[in-house]
Amino acid sequence: MNWQIISEHIAAATGQAFTVMSSQAVSGGDINSAYRLKGHDETYFVKLNRADLAAMFEAEFEGLKELASTQALRVPAAITAGSTANHAFLVLENIDFGPSSKASERLLGQQLASLHAVKQPYFGWHRDNTIGSTRQPNGQYNDWLGFWREQRLGFQLKLAASNGYGGRLQASGERLLGDLDALFGGYAPEPSLLHGDLWAGNAAVDRQGLPVIFDPACYYGDREADLAMTELFGGFGRDFYAAYQEAWPLHEGYSVRKTLYNLYHILNHLNLFGGGYLRQAESMMAMLQAEVK
Repeated sequence: MNWQIISEHIAAATGQAFTVMSSQAVSGGDINSAYRLKGHDETYFVKLNRADLAAMFEAEFEGLKELASTQALRVPAAITAGSTANHAFLVLENIDFGPSSKASERLLGQQLASLHAVKQPYFGWHRDNTIGSTRQPNGQYNDWLGFWREQRLGFQLKLAASNGYGGRLQASGERLLGDLDALFGGYAPEPSLLHGDLWAGNAAVDRQGLPVIFDPACYYGDREADLAMTELFGGFGRDFYAAYQEAWPLHEGYSVRKTLYNLYHILNHLNLFGGGYLRQAESMMAMLQAEVK
């Protein structure tokens, strides 16, 4: 890999010359490849993908900027994004991570509640982004149910149909889309700033014990969607949830709606990774339909 063009972008963004002294591949991602670039005095974290995916990194760059502007919690500083002839790239502050603790879990819960207190007058965002490598449409809506029906579940169901997943999945999906209102009795979501892809692999703790979140898929939506995803694959402790609830208690209907919100991610996994997620998606739909009968 020739790092010259990326080095020039770093220098232009920071106002300081940067020469790569060493590069180290970093494991852990399913979608992108990643490297740690070391210069004389600075180290940067660089994500790479195909050149035609530059818009994905540009949206992530803007998401990190928006999260950072809230000063609610720590995210890696976004340095620059662009493309070479062969690669799209995103350059971030390099953060050395340390062990989590009950204190850091509590702080993450408190800080996430502070992030969710950042509002917009609409649901959606100012541009589309990606969830994994799937396009995530973010049209601006005044109606949360309309947004979720069309920009989230409906979009993933159409994508699943184009990928060959029809039959029961589509029939159940259509019924669910028609019954969404029944899952929101007495609850009117506010458009909160969301991380959008908050599983345990996208959260860590720095060496000072401060929580860090990264790899966002930002938009303004129901805060329950962020909380739901923290439960989808596990990895967040009870101190995190207790601190969030103390800061901003969740509505009682969350225990049902979290399945609705996580269905979006399971459908996305179905579309990204294949039929191993089909039965789980159908089971989640059946659970939700049982709640509206």
